[in-house]
Amino acid sequence: MARSMHSLPTESSPLAPKAFIDLKHIRTHPELYSRNCAARNYTNLIQTPYRIVELFESWKKWENDFRRLRERRQDVQRQLGQSSSTDHNAGDVPSGDISLGDTSPTTDRRSQLLQEASEIKEQLAGAALKQNQLQTEMQTLAVQLPNLTSGDTPLGDEPRVVRYLPGGSSDPSISLQERRDWRSHVDIGTELDLLDFVSASRTSGWGWYFLKDEAALLEQALVRYALDVGMRKGWRVVTPPSIVYTHLTQACGFQPRDQNGEQQIYSLHRSLEDQRKPERSLAGTAEIPLAGMKANVTMMAEELPYKIIGVSRCYRAEAGARGVDTKGLYRVHEFTKVEMFAWTLPETEKEEEGINTESPPTVFNEMVTIQSEILESLGLPSRVLEMPSTDLGASAIRKQDIEVWFPSRQREHQNGGSGWGEVTSASMCSDYQTRRLATRVKDRSSSGHLGFPHTVNGTAMAVPRVLAALLEHGWDEKTRTVRIPGVLRAYMSGQEVIRKR
Repeated sequence: MARSMHSLPTESSPLAPKAFIDLKHIRTHPELYSRNCAARNYTNLIQTPYRIVELFESWKKWENDFRRLRERRQDVQRQLGQSSSTDHNAGDVPSGDISLGDTSPTTDRRSQLLQEASEIKEQLAGAALKQNQLQTEMQTLAVQLPNLTSGDTPLGDEPRVVRYLPGGSSDPSISLQERRDWRSHVDIGTELDLLDFVSASRTSGWGWYFLKDEAALLEQALVRYALDVGMRKGWRVVTPPSIVYTHLTQACGFQPRDQNGEQQIYSLHRSLEDQRKPERSLAGTAEIPLAGMKANVTMMAEELPYKIIGVSRCYRAEAGARGVDTKGLYRVHEFTKVEMFAWTLPETEKEEEGINTESPPTVFNEMVTIQSEILESLGLPSRVLEMPSTDLGASAIRKQDIEVWFPSRQREHQNGGSGWGEVTSASMCSDYQTRRLATRVKDRSSSGHLGFPHTVNGTAMAVPRVLAALLEHGWDEKTRTVRIPGVLRAYMSGQEVIRKR
């Protein structure tokens, strides 16, 4: 069944794409959307679907009034036409037959009709204005709703372990915990003079860092290795901009502030002279500019899946409070990341409570396979998690994270802890982003039907976290050196270990 589509600008900027929100589907399934908001912890939006239904009922009332007024206007216009014809015929009566001072009944009726026509015009304008206001309010509410949730996503706040890397079923961290010579990447980086947080605090503040010598070279090696793996799999390389229009950020599901009012993105200051220009922000991930590449673009079905991989600097305002979860390189304000992004056709669809879901998620699985291959080849003990509903961003219907076991996080976490930390994620976003970015796809049929492609995104390499893991797992306490993984040595001029200079 075809779904109705309504356009809505994601921002007042004239450059913002028109978003096509499926209001009909929300109105038809308000319970589904309300439960979805509850499952994803959008408690402030639980009543929003029902409010949209109420607004639509009001809109229908005004639509009926508008239709009734329009019909009455047509009737008045018909009567005015007849009145004009009568007046014209009256002009053929000899003037001697008209008594001085007589007032024509036709003339009085025409004045009444003209007055009514004027009143109807004002009433129609008022009804149209009210309809537009209701439509705008419905769409403004609808655009705030998160995407629906895949049946593969666990409900609640607990992820499900899919598998461990390497091996599959056994937790590699159990045997590793028996070692007693683990050290934090902060200690290792400081001892080998690879990391400098003190100088960065003087230049930029807390949450920034300097990478020095082999650490700086390892960053470039990790980037190039991830790109090479992606290119071997057929992904096209792109270098995106790091400054984007804020309306693109919002269309991709990233809000300037989170539900607690905390700042999430860096917005660029605009002078008084530039207030009329669209607001720009520093991209928190290359996903945003990569998705924006096809804003207001109609793609051909033959192009899909269209897969790109890009490297960029990323900027996150919400680096978090100080502690083990944010210590060192784990959570920082600026970092280098290699991102995979793809537009796909909606694959085999099935109806489930009125929601269309992708099955099977071919490109999504390919992304997770690439992520797994990279981490396994680097020798990092990892696990793949199916993330729960409360952990999904607004745009995702499903997300899998891969975590690496960090010895320092196990040892230093208050009240104990697993030591696992996220290094990659992959998300299926269905048509959430393409509807908001006006990205269309023309199918292969003779009619050339326009639909919305689906998007998938995933981390190929988050440099700081992987670099931190390599320092901790590659550390040799006896020799006071760090072993460089074999797959990276070709990018490091053959160097095998890092030692203090």
